[in-house]
Amino acid sequence: MTNLSRLFLNAGADRRLRHGHPWAYSNEIRMDAAAKALPAGSLARLCRVDGKPLGVGTFNPHVLIAFRMLSENADAAIDEGFLAGRLRRALALRERLYDEPFYRLVHAESDGLPGLIVDRFGDVAVLQVNTAGMEALSPSLLAAVDAVLKPRAVVLRNDTPARQAEGLEAYVKVAKGDVAGPVELRENGLVFFADPVAGQKTGWFFDQRDNRAFVAPLAKGRRMLDVYSYGGGFGIAAAAAGATEAVIVDSSEGALDLVRRAAQANGVAGRCKPVRGDAYRELERLAAAGERFGVVACDPPAFVKSRKDLKAGLKGYRKLAGLAAPLIEPGGFLFLASCSHNVAPAELLDEAAAGIGRAGRSGRLIRQAGAAPDHPVHPHLPETAYLKALVFQLD
Repeated sequence: MTNLSRLFLNAGADRRLRHGHPWAYSNEIRMDAAAKALPAGSLARLCRVDGKPLGVGTFNPHVLIAFRMLSENADAAIDEGFLAGRLRRALALRERLYDEPFYRLVHAESDGLPGLIVDRFGDVAVLQVNTAGMEALSPSLLAAVDAVLKPRAVVLRNDTPARQAEGLEAYVKVAKGDVAGPVELRENGLVFFADPVAGQKTGWFFDQRDNRAFVAPLAKGRRMLDVYSYGGGFGIAAAAAGATEAVIVDSSEGALDLVRRAAQANGVAGRCKPVRGDAYRELERLAAAGERFGVVACDPPAFVKSRKDLKAGLKGYRKLAGLAAPLIEPGGFLFLASCSHNVAPAELLDEAAAGIGRAGRSGRLIRQAGAAPDHPVHPHLPETAYLKALVFQLD
């Protein structure tokens, strides 16, 4: 580590990092010829303008978030041992939170491993390596994962849009063992199935765990509609909690196969109705047919993937709330979520309220929430508090 290149911040650009922010932007770094010549993903020491070191991290001269801090100890050796230490720290937190090994193990900067996501499905680990810096560390990272978790299989779901921005190729690869199909997971006492190779993201959305636990008992003795269901987390949990019927809607037949398997495994197949269809069109069809539900859950994919999408995305949440509200019985409940970090909580609430109002309904907000605690929030990165969830009771 003594041979690491040094990067120098511009004058006055160190204050945010001195207070714990883990990033330095390209316009804050002296981008001289030496800095520009460094390969994307290089380890480097970041220094103040006077040469005082601030820490060590990864550097990509071609992107806006150019430097990502790994350690404020500028002499730290970033190797397999360092990465294993970070993994063990993350593991200790999750084992304090959960009794079974089904959770997000690493949530990027929040766990001190920028650019890395690790979801754990028992003896299967699924990794998303999203930055050039973490890609360069991948051999040491895989060795550290093997040492700490001793998994039967490791899947690299390196097919995220973030990799393209970092100049990386997209691919999916089983790096260890064999994953022949969906893997089983347990959540809130129920069995579900994730497809870590061909499914969405890492195969499951652990972030909604606590929200599913809150919504499920609201459906007891009532019909429930789960829209954008993916593997049926909300609908199957509601059926297990006593819903008379759970209509579970997704556009993917592969996702609905996961729903059917989970419904059978939990003994609720007779009260679960998987439906393949577009969310908006299915909501309109159900309303035209006079269908009513005690609970409607809408957990869409990101409508706002960048700031330029904000205006159109916010209209999407308003439309979704407006289509769902007429389907809800008096005294019933609407769950609406946004996983777009560019959407502020107040903006989601405003759009949801507008949609409910336009549908001629009124009610009250009874819950605002975020992701489960295995998705910790970095105190200096509001981006890590990406999930917003609302629950309304409608009159």
